[in-house]
Amino acid sequence: MSNATVPAWSDEDVEAFRDLANTFMTKECAPNEERWAQQQHIDRETWRKAGELGLLCPSVPEEYGGGGGSFAHEAVMMEEQARTLSPSLGTSVHSTIVAHYLNAYGTEEQKRAWLPRMATGELVGAVAMTEPGTGSDLQSVTTKAIRTGDGADAHYVLDGAKTFITNGYLANLIVVVAKTDPADRAKGISLIVVETDDADGADGVVDGFSRGRILRKIGMHGQDTAELFFDGVRVPAANLLGTEEGQGFVQLMQQLPQERLAIAVAAVAAIEVSLEHTLRYTKERHAFGRPVFAFQNSKFKLAEMATTAKIARVFLDDCIAKHVAGDLDIPTASMAKWWTTQMQCDVADECLQLFGGYGYMQEYPISRMFTDSRIQKIYGGTNEIMKEIISRFL
Repeated sequence: MSNATVPAWSDEDVEAFRDLANTFMTKECAPNEERWAQQQHIDRETWRKAGELGLLCPSVPEEYGGGGGSFAHEAVMMEEQARTLSPSLGTSVHSTIVAHYLNAYGTEEQKRAWLPRMATGELVGAVAMTEPGTGSDLQSVTTKAIRTGDGADAHYVLDGAKTFITNGYLANLIVVVAKTDPADRAKGISLIVVETDDADGADGVVDGFSRGRILRKIGMHGQDTAELFFDGVRVPAANLLGTEEGQGFVQLMQQLPQERLAIAVAAVAAIEVSLEHTLRYTKERHAFGRPVFAFQNSKFKLAEMATTAKIARVFLDDCIAKHVAGDLDIPTASMAKWWTTQMQCDVADECLQLFGGYGYMQEYPISRMFTDSRIQKIYGGTNEIMKEIISRFL
């Protein structure tokens, strides 16, 4: 990224991290994306390579093995994944979400046990929220974690099923949203950390824990999304996140704005990349004896999308600056999530149309950007939920 386009929330250190991320994605990820799409997950070794270079947990404090940076470092990682067409490495969940649950709510012992190994890629993180019967309504989860035993023998017995879990096939550190008080809704929810002792994506070795199939999706084919099953899994009571049971819903609500901002970062980067590819194609591709770009419809559509990209970038940069300063509020994060992802889908659709039949072919990146975009309006809270949240602050 040239100096002229360095955002105000960035600095020399962040841009150096951007260059490192871009190099890694270009060399280690982009050439493997097609193969990963076929096998439906990345190579486990890729996580370790990213860890060796310091690309994991960049905003976790250095004392816990992280990079000691800020959300700005997380943001440029996500942007470079979009720019290099390398979406499969699930660092936005691993580093931006899971690591921050541990850093924010973990005990000193928990942070020192888990965060350094997440930073090296030895541990791959996932968060298990969604269930087959519950999506955005987290208060209605039915997975149970019932405490039993005393003293050193105290543990939780975990029962339930989770689905649509990003990093679910390879994850060996899973933050599970469960009911420690099944009779209550929000106040009955706790976050329980499950260590699977399984780093290779085979059947789990923890008694009662198993992974279902890797789910076949219309997009994001190389990112492992799986079902997880807990059947009487014994988890040490010390793996509860927080000082007491029942804090899980509040913890989720406190962390979701950062998750939603991360989705917006990916959306805006995808808008910019889609536009870049389409501008290049329409200026090179000829129809009826002249470039596709020369037709008035093409120019008008591209002008509209360029305007959308500019507005989205300005809005996003303001949100990132506010978040780094600790000032991003819940409704603004919700606005960023729903609007940028809607624009991402709209732009991808318009760009694909300008490619004509070639846009429908998988070897053209715009086809993958089109299919990958659709999930953005669903996860992290659907866009309909985002509008509901915003309306509460009006």
